[in-house]
Amino acid sequence: MMAGVSGGWQEKVRLKREAQAKALAAAASTDLQGLDLSVVDVDDISTLARRIASGELRSEDVTKAYIDRAIKAHNQTNCFTEVLFQDALAQARQLDEYREKNGSVVGPLHGIPVTLKDQFNISGYDTTLGYVSRTFNPATEDAVLAQMLKKLGAVVLAKTNLPQSIMWCETDNPLWGLTTNPLCSDYTPGGSTGGEAALLNLHGSLLGWGTDLGGSVRIPSSMMDLYGLKPSYARLPYHGVPVSTEGQEHVPSSVGPLARSLPSLTLVMKELIQLEPWKLDARCAPVPWRNEVFNEFKSKPLTIGVLADDGVVRPHPPLSRVLLSLVEKLREAGHDIVEWNADLHAECIQVMDEFYTADGGEDIRRDVLAGGEPFIPHVEALVNKGQPISVYDYWQLNRRKVMLQQAYLNKWNGIRSPKTGNQVDIVLMPPMPHTAVPHRSCRWVGYTKIWNVLDYTALVIPAGKVTSVDREATWDYAPRNALDEHNLALWKQAGEQMGELGLPVGVQIVGRKLEEEKVLAIASIVDELLN
Repeated sequence: MMAGVSGGWQEKVRLKREAQAKALAAAASTDLQGLDLSVVDVDDISTLARRIASGELRSEDVTKAYIDRAIKAHNQTNCFTEVLFQDALAQARQLDEYREKNGSVVGPLHGIPVTLKDQFNISGYDTTLGYVSRTFNPATEDAVLAQMLKKLGAVVLAKTNLPQSIMWCETDNPLWGLTTNPLCSDYTPGGSTGGEAALLNLHGSLLGWGTDLGGSVRIPSSMMDLYGLKPSYARLPYHGVPVSTEGQEHVPSSVGPLARSLPSLTLVMKELIQLEPWKLDARCAPVPWRNEVFNEFKSKPLTIGVLADDGVVRPHPPLSRVLLSLVEKLREAGHDIVEWNADLHAECIQVMDEFYTADGGEDIRRDVLAGGEPFIPHVEALVNKGQPISVYDYWQLNRRKVMLQQAYLNKWNGIRSPKTGNQVDIVLMPPMPHTAVPHRSCRWVGYTKIWNVLDYTALVIPAGKVTSVDREATWDYAPRNALDEHNLALWKQAGEQMGELGLPVGVQIVGRKLEEEKVLAIASIVDELLN
């Protein structure tokens, strides 16, 4: 326990970082002679799993190759928290022994390297959430998700960095420090699942796991050229995943995967759901994998709602260019495009913001004060934003949320194609008003957190890059508000550099509640058009 470690918070930080450095140094001396290090450049899980299953590759060798690349990624971006390399190698050896003995694999993820945001419990390791107070208090059992991944054959390599408290869309905390963007160290990889995103982008993992309360899987995915899914919260198990403001059920956080290929996301969602997580986590809904829905939406003309601007913060030129170019491709492919609107978005986001501070910041403040470390600026602003509200006022806030959820359902049912009279299948929109930005520049996350309030399924996929063409766009206007003004200034100051860096641009695909199969199927159509 932390209480047994003498000295101030800085001493606990020193000890944690020292232990991490030792674990990295021990692994760095691994003999790589004769290994095929190119396996880390296989982006598709099924492809790598097949090569392991056939005996062409050994799990231990794949794990060693990934450890080698992961260490380089960490040295470049500071993406790790807990390093599990020795456990991973032992697990990989057991998998190889199983295959040699039985002539088969333990499951469809046999030997696949995975990593987890430092929010998922792994027995024997701390789960810090970026808080010093949660150090030296290792978990006694794995999170349900980690148990299921291991049952499918996955090898857990490490846990990755996140912001203090997780309540921010960048990745920084006094315990582990700042995680940087692989494309430019002055830029953020996003957050709160930023360590995962940086590591995946640099091929230091093949499958990452995060959580999403306001965009925390989707924002870093959009910034790091990844595929990232926020399912509805009851679809995947959350048991054994500590979170700030734990106990609140008003807008629950969702567990979601990040990967470098869309089929990888589809595969892991299908395999995990087929293990019936509702028998392991009381929060999970007993909704089996619906292959018929997936197949139906992969092979029919679609009705697609498009929201190019949420009316609060205008997206930067590359976000608009990429989205509108994709819309034209969809139209040419025979899909019906319908204009969506941002009605009810402001009201939903207002409710979400009031929920964030309903306890007056007490939950987060207690954790930070218990550790003694300083608040990072964004978290300090959050905990000092408002006074705690009464139970009665909290009930009224929940009433407003439910009324808005019903109103949005009615809105979705009511918007129809002028051509066919059909409802939209999905909404297509930007994930953020910008790409990756310099550290501490993120402000507006309304494009993602609206879907958390509604508990809708939302997926981000890579769709393009910032180019020199975007600098030629006419983009000068009277800002709508301070957030819009900040975003305009960002583009004026950094737009040229964003183009030189060729920063990734994502798009967001949104379905209704528990529509993961539909969203993944439609994403495969979109992904094909983009590639």
